[in-house]
Amino acid sequence: MSVALTSSPAPTSTRQEPLRVMVVDDSVVIRGLISRWIGSEPDMVVAASLRTGLDAVNQIERVNPDVAVLDIEMPDLDGISALPLLLAKKRNLIIIMASTLTRRNAEISFRALSLGASDYIPKPESTREASAADTFHHDLIQKIRSLGAKVRRRPPATSSPALDRAREPLTRPMPSPVAQPPLMRRAFSIHAPRVLLIGSSTGGPQALMALVTELGPVIDRFPVLITQHMPPTFTTILAEHLARSSHRPAHEAVDGEIVKAGRIYLAPGGRHMRVVRHGADAAIALDDGPAVNFCKPAVDPLFTSAIDVWQGGVLALVLTGMGSDGMRGGKEIVAAGGSVIAQDEASSVVWGMPGAAANAGICAAVLPLNQIAPKLVRVFAGDRS
Repeated sequence: MSVALTSSPAPTSTRQEPLRVMVVDDSVVIRGLISRWIGSEPDMVVAASLRTGLDAVNQIERVNPDVAVLDIEMPDLDGISALPLLLAKKRNLIIIMASTLTRRNAEISFRALSLGASDYIPKPESTREASAADTFHHDLIQKIRSLGAKVRRRPPATSSPALDRAREPLTRPMPSPVAQPPLMRRAFSIHAPRVLLIGSSTGGPQALMALVTELGPVIDRFPVLITQHMPPTFTTILAEHLARSSHRPAHEAVDGEIVKAGRIYLAPGGRHMRVVRHGADAAIALDDGPAVNFCKPAVDPLFTSAIDVWQGGVLALVLTGMGSDGMRGGKEIVAAGGSVIAQDEASSVVWGMPGAAANAGICAAVLPLNQIAPKLVRVFAGDRS
């Protein structure tokens, strides 16, 4: 789960219109709370505060929001039913699903991502608990700001929304940004990779499920360890989805288990996943310590711990996500003789984590999502170009 204790800086330009946010929740307390938070941000404004999904569908054209925070359980029309109707009326709408941490809501949130939602956020069971409310507050504002920044760069739809959405892949890649100076690339390691490590956050579940469908030749011969910023229950569901998508064993990692080729290990929500030496083998070590990079699980602990086990035989992949988690660990992997690949900006939902790695000059490749799996297959087969 990503826990942002400090929000991203607000835009400094006074000419840019504030993000218009539509809040849809049947709880008057939650609606009021979120509306107050948004209203206190200089670069956001509450476009509407609505009780049901039906209200949102009926009013979206009048309200014209950039971002919608959409509850799952509501009367008249629930969030999952309202989602496609909202996107049919405004295909570029950013939708953040909000739900409490139950298995049913986690399943619905995953379904919402496949239907075009941009992200999800877990709501605290009670807003009276200060730490839970603070986490929800800061995480929500960061998601709105980061995802909203990208929607500003999208061109307006010029053809049928229904046809355009039918053509969109799961990850909803964005148009290429304005050309920037070329990023520094490093050569791939001369060492043969012995493990694949993956770090991801916002947009990660969609990217991971698309990626593992093509990684069979790598998974069969090497272990794959993944840290996705995600709360408990959600990681349980994600592991099940990864197993179905890859047709390979995938599960939440268990403390002390031996790491083996042919399996996908996912950091469980709320615990850091590291690896340690266990004789001639590697073993999982779960850590209930403090958040790292405001996240728990975090990517850096996995990346840095792998160096002691596999030295220069580490290949790390940084996928879409907010923040910079994975960049410091990636630097250490490269310094130890390993390699790092990052997802490119155009195919990322948020180019925070992969952008940090790419801009640090530690990547051997920065690739669109659909080119990453083929490249990994070639690298693990011996291609070092």
